Amino acid sequence: MNATEALLRFEQSVHGYLHELEGFSMEQLKHQPSESDWSLGQMYQHLINSALYMQLPNIERCMTEIDDSIPSTGVKTKEGEAIFEQGSFPPIRIQVPPSPQYTPKQPESKEELIQGLHAVIHRMKQVAPTLDMANKQNTVAHPRFGMLNANEWFLLIEMHYRHHLLQMDRLKESFNVTRVREDTPFLNKQQSS
Repeated sequence: MNATEALLRFEQSVHGYLHELEGFSMEQLKHQPSESDWSLGQMYQHLINSALYMQLPNIERCMTEIDDSIPSTGVKTKEGEAIFEQGSFPPIRIQVPPSPQYTPKQPESKEELIQGLHAVIHRMKQVAPTLDMANKQNTVAHPRFGMLNANEWFLLIEMHYRHHLLQMDRLKESFNVTRVREDTPFLNKQQSS
């Protein structure tokens, strides 16, 4: 997939996230199915923050040829090779233990999330036309996937947003489970009356 195709797919994913966001209450956005699970709001924050503060800056580092983004002999990990060969993350749940450094904060408002998603789209549109000028040998390390060049970091953003759609579906399901649990005592009271 080239940058233009990736940008189109990315915009489609973000518009889907924005559409879904309209239907959630703040209570739903902050609902955590368990102590170790993120809420939908935290998932949105994770997508926004990882793009704006990790992935897009790493694209810039690859393009400016400074510090550790100079031509490297490093390679992708086996996992990194696999996701780029498949064009997507595997459809598995990835859980990282909660920590102050990694666990996103709950959103303050829907508007905060909307603005964040629009900021990511804006930056992606700015970066996409410049990717052809990037030296493919300039790479920056990803903690799990190894050394990635500017184009690969760009593609990774699209894959990352698409991958979290699975988490969104799982979290939306938790609303239904919670409602059933909340309704069950009421139903039991009525049945025993």
